[in-house]
Amino acid sequence: MAVEGQVIPLRDAKEFDVIIDKEKESGKLIVIDFTASWCPPCRIIAPVFAELAKAHVNVTFLKVDVDNVKEIAERFEVNAMPTFVFLKGGKEVHRIVGADKVELGVKVLELSAAPATSAA
Repeated sequence: MAVEGQVIPLRDAKEFDVIIDKEKESGKLIVIDFTASWCPPCRIIAPVFAELAKAHVNVTFLKVDVDNVKEIAERFEVNAMPTFVFLKGGKEVHRIVGADKVELGVKVLELSAAPATSAA
C-alpha cells in the first residue's frame, strides 16, 4: 500500500490504521501532514512535503485532509493547519504546527536517522 518516495493521501480511518499497524512493527518514521483544501499555508508547504517524500524513501509520508477524514484529525487533536505529526512505533514523537519548511526538513532528517545502538 505504501509507495516509497510518494505522499500517500488517506481517504478514511481504516486505511490509516492499516498503514500505521504495518509500519509500527518496522519502527519506521511516519510523517502525517494534516491539511485542508481551503488553507493557503497548506498549499504553500505541499510541494516541500512532496520533495521530502522523494528525498527520504525510508520514511512514510501521509496526507490527511481534515475535512474529509475528521476521525483521524480528532484522534490526534489537530486544530490548526498545517500540522505535521511524526510517529515512530505507532507513538507520536514530535509535532510541528504551521508551515515551517526548515523545521520540517530538519525533523524528518533527525527522526529518520537510524536509532543509535548502545555501544559499550
